[in-house]
Amino acid sequence: MSSTRIGVLTLLTMIAFAGNSVLCRIALKNTGIDAASFTSIRLVSGAVVLAAITGFFRTDRTGRGNWASAFALFAYAAGFSFAYMGLTAATGALLLFGAVQATMIGHGIWAGERLHSRQLVGLLLAFGGLVGLLLPGLSAPPLVDSVLMLVAGIAWGVYSLRGKGAGDPTLVTAGNFLRATFFAIALSMLLYASANLDTVGVWFAIASGAVASGLGYVVWYSVLPALKATNAATVQLSVPVIAALGGIIILGETVTPRFILASVAILGGIALVILSKPDRNGAQGR
Repeated sequence: MSSTRIGVLTLLTMIAFAGNSVLCRIALKNTGIDAASFTSIRLVSGAVVLAAITGFFRTDRTGRGNWASAFALFAYAAGFSFAYMGLTAATGALLLFGAVQATMIGHGIWAGERLHSRQLVGLLLAFGGLVGLLLPGLSAPPLVDSVLMLVAGIAWGVYSLRGKGAGDPTLVTAGNFLRATFFAIALSMLLYASANLDTVGVWFAIASGAVASGLGYVVWYSVLPALKATNAATVQLSVPVIAALGGIIILGETVTPRFILASVAILGGIALVILSKPDRNGAQGR
């Protein structure tokens, strides 16, 4: 695969990952669809696309997902949807990305990985940025929605950690999406009284699941072997930035000075931690 093709596909993948934030925010802000229905439709449409691409029901390859990982995937998707009832696309993506990376880094420390001085500075910088973003004030994001997004990020971090070495990543993702639909449908049934399948909102949910998630993961896993681990992790720093641009251009959202400073601290701090790590294989998408 040529370097140009790798670069283009990587960029498209980052746009797809950021697109999930924009699509979800548009649907929950501008249409009548409820968060539980958005979650269910996103996971079902993603499962259909991934199963069709991988031939999930016709393959005997190992690594077809498991229920624990599927629940982590569901927890991410549900927390993500409900959080975007109140968060802007940019803030949600930043909180999600920060929580995912914090979970991955925290697991490494728990497993005995020692951080160098520059990594410690980066960790403190990122934590300070997160605290600064969430401190009470006129421009602070809603606390409950912020906590939901942080939970979603932790769940995705757990999902990513569980997926390492589990087999063909696309096939594993297909199996986990399929299993996660059962949890999502159960949630929709529990919240049936508040369900609203707004037609436009449904199409946004399908686009999020089938295109931004399903096809996004397929493309990502196709280029991932050609990327160094540090490059794969670092390039994902662009996702909150792309989501912010999408929110500004499509939704007319404004970016506050608090958000800019927090973004610089969080993304810069995470970059310090990532770039100071020895190169390793594996990185996950969003």
